[in-house]
Amino acid sequence: MDFETVGAAEFGASLRGIGLNILVREVPAICAMLETVFDMKAHQITKDFAIVTYGDQVFQIHADGTYHSHPLLGLLPESGVRGAGLEIHLYDTDPDEAVKRGEDAGMHVLAEPADKPHGLREAYLLCPNGYAWVPSRPL
Repeated sequence: MDFETVGAAEFGASLRGIGLNILVREVPAICAMLETVFDMKAHQITKDFAIVTYGDQVFQIHADGTYHSHPLLGLLPESGVRGAGLEIHLYDTDPDEAVKRGEDAGMHVLAEPADKPHGLREAYLLCPNGYAWVPSRPL
């Protein structure tokens, strides 16, 4: 599928399994950060929406305003962090490199890279929207 040109109906009909849709204040800003820090690729970036790929995984980014009549919008904080309790694990990303890039890109390092007893080296980075991105690699 060509994510640069696929229409909304075709894209929506193609989705299977578990999906991830992240609500953010500024779509282009978070897309630039994800591309810079985690080598993701954002497609069809507008102020309201983007398709993002990480390896063969695909997810969506939506601006708050696109949820104008959705009940979830009323639960989002006007300021401060979002995503409390959500960890977005990126199992194919070097945590040491991601932390270096993340600091330069304005992410907050919540936990430095460390070897964990569950067999991964991982770090925790918070984006300006408050989501925890967890770059991980097997030990």
